[in-house]
Amino acid sequence: MHTLVCQPADAPALFSAEGLVGVVFLLTVALVVTGALIAVNARRLVRAVSGLAICFTGLAGVYYFLLSPFLAMMQMLIYVGAVSILIAFGIMMATPEEQQATGMHSKATLAGPLAFSVAALIFAALTLLGLKTEWQVFPRQGTFDIKEVGLSLLTTHGLVFELISIVLLLAIIGALVLAQKGRN
Repeated sequence: MHTLVCQPADAPALFSAEGLVGVVFLLTVALVVTGALIAVNARRLVRAVSGLAICFTGLAGVYYFLLSPFLAMMQMLIYVGAVSILIAFGIMMATPEEQQATGMHSKATLAGPLAFSVAALIFAALTLLGLKTEWQVFPRQGTFDIKEVGLSLLTTHGLVFELISIVLLLAIIGALVLAQKGRN
């Protein structure tokens, strides 16, 4: 068995198959970043949950580009379809608070610059790691038909499926706690 190593080559043309795949991948990454920015910067919880759902959808696209369609499907079903909807229902069941939070900016004056510097440091380290690594191309294995996905879900990935159900249970409990605190 020989090892395939990615070598830098000439950049593909934009209107070739490789160029369009690169553009779609960049749009998927932009969807993740845009959804995350909406989720973090939104003043209303419903908009933050919408941004979170957009981010999860883009992340499913990234998983698909990483040759993991099963994980992309689970991301869409569990996180976009269940967790985001449960959080939205929890917000809708909670009573709205009329009070505005005052004085929050004075308590956390260093939080923003500190978080930005930590994020910049992590980004620089991951960029350096990504540029120094010799990436290997792995061939696709399997046909990914429904029967094969079902068999792998119940045999090989059984533990992962159970862990995902625990995450879903925790999301349900979190939505109920949010709803109960809003009622009081």
